[in-house]
Amino acid sequence: MSKPFPPLKALDAQLLEQLQGALPGPLFEQLNGSLTADQERLRLAEYKVQLLEERLRLIRINKYGPGSERLSDAQLELLEVEPGVSVAEVAAESQREPLVVPCPAKPAARPHPGRQQLPAHLPRVERLIACTPEQCICGQCGRPTRVIGYEQSEQLDVEPAKYFVVVTKREKRACQTCEEHGVTCAPLPARIIEKGLASDRVVIDAVVRKYSDHLPLYRQSVILERETGLQISRATLDGSRHGGGRLTATHRRGDAAGIVRRLLPASR
Repeated sequence: MSKPFPPLKALDAQLLEQLQGALPGPLFEQLNGSLTADQERLRLAEYKVQLLEERLRLIRINKYGPGSERLSDAQLELLEVEPGVSVAEVAAESQREPLVVPCPAKPAARPHPGRQQLPAHLPRVERLIACTPEQCICGQCGRPTRVIGYEQSEQLDVEPAKYFVVVTKREKRACQTCEEHGVTCAPLPARIIEKGLASDRVVIDAVVRKYSDHLPLYRQSVILERETGLQISRATLDGSRHGGGRLTATHRRGDAAGIVRRLLPASR
């Protein structure tokens, strides 16, 4: 049976005094009488429900025989939806031990794997953060504090690519006395793309990104234009087009290192 709300006069004396001070006298009496009447109606309704449940249980026991007296209300209700239940089945069900519902076991707490360690081969760049001037003075005696150690943490960082222009100057020499000999110039190093705006490093980087990182050339062209303001065609970036047919098997394998080896001139 549920616990009804008590009438106002059954409350704590201090709370009752506060309610009496906040409510007018007639309103307080009316509210208290209303709660008392509701409490009586609720108690009477619960008694009626209990009486009806007991009557229903007796009807079901008379229906299924004396063996059903050991059955719970839930079992008797299940028999109502089961067609053609025999007396033997009811007797067998009454002899069965009640099922014990196991309490759900709490999942075992898995140990935390911990924070992943950053690779040791990556170079470390230290950044020192000094304490504030307020932290350098002891708050109790006012003397300067001294460094006793460092709280260290590591984060993976990246340095964005920096584009620049390589200016190649080749010496030109001539003899001041033998003018008929002409002018000689230092030989131009072999390049992947002759007379191209992109250096060998840019071409190799584009090839590695295309065949190893699967970054299309049109995206790389947009990135270069955004970073440098220079429009370089996809045909220029694709150094494999200038390999003279040497990259067919390697291209099918998607071996970026092999593509780079075949792109580099033989003199390197």
